Amino acid sequence: MNKRQAMIAAALATVCAAGAGSAFAVDQDTPKDKCYGIAKAGQNDCAAANGSHSCSGQSKTDNSPTDWKYVAKGTCEKAGGKTTPPAK
Repeated sequence: MNKRQAMIAAALATVCAAGAGSAFAVDQDTPKDKCYGIAKAGQNDCAAANGSHSCSGQSKTDNSPTDWKYVAKGTCEKAGGKTTPPAK
């Protein structure tokens, strides 16, 4: 890995870490669930359940069962998703 790739990887890791913490910062009073299978391509909140990518915004397809978004608690199934990751 060259120096440029290492810097990009470090920057992406920082963005992912900041994004994970900020998911609850918007509305701390509303409990959230991870909802699998509802994220649009490039709009997932963090790493895929199967390890295919490790950061937010990296999903390649709409509604992938391994990608997730935070939603208000109790609303995931209504949106067509699941609160548990797919079986391996």
